Amino acid sequence: MKKITCDTHTHTLYSRHAYSTIEENVRAAAEQGLELLASTDHFGCMLYPGNDIRDFQYLYNQDMWPRQWHGVKLLRGVEADIVDLEGHLYGHGVSLLYSMLGEKFEQPEELSQRIINRQDYVIASIHKRSFTEGATIGQTTDMYCRAMEQPKVFILGHVGRACVPFDLDTVLLHAKQTGRLIEINEHSFDKTGKAIDNCRNIAVRCAELGVSVSLGTDAHVSCFIGKFDHCLEMLEEIHFPEELIASRDAKTYLKALDKAGIYSEA
Repeated sequence: MKKITCDTHTHTLYSRHAYSTIEENVRAAAEQGLELLASTDHFGCMLYPGNDIRDFQYLYNQDMWPRQWHGVKLLRGVEADIVDLEGHLYGHGVSLLYSMLGEKFEQPEELSQRIINRQDYVIASIHKRSFTEGATIGQTTDMYCRAMEQPKVFILGHVGRACVPFDLDTVLLHAKQTGRLIEINEHSFDKTGKAIDNCRNIAVRCAELGVSVSLGTDAHVSCFIGKFDHCLEMLEEIHFPEELIASRDAKTYLKALDKAGIYSEA
């Protein structure tokens, strides 16, 4: 399998349990020979307990970053938590009353839209899964499908590691129909048992159904940027078609983003 030259899921210090700056990540990407790096810090309950927009200035102000940095194409994103069975993302229904300067808005704005609308794309993931307890397979399946329909969502993140049961074929075919990607997450292979089995089963079914995937390291330290050893070993074992890896190079990945109507360089 050819070298993967995009890392579509990475974190910086802003995520609070990650340890590298954005420039350290970009430099690491350049050292690994990557063409494209996406910085996708957490947008969820593990950040701040309140709803003050000033806590999210880092995500709001990413247009300060250059698009090309150390020879690497840099995309701006977030990994947003799915927070309910309707597939809404973190910040849904949360009203912002004050601006970055502490001035009161004439009309309250929703936190989710204020942040998400400024991103190139969004990874939708489940971290806190207690809201799915007692849900039916139909409900969790609809949840994932609706999450993929949220504005800016391009990737369904580490569904294998989340360990929330759902109807696999329905979700995968919905991703295929809507041009969304299923993530094969390198960090998930740090886990044991069921999560790894889930990841493999999902990858096998993606190959059988012709569903495109994205490889992300989910790196929380710069030294792991662009390193997909476990992902590639598993994909090679199951003879996964390279043409279904949308993140194999920058041209292919950007084309997929454009085709999905989520981000275009034009």
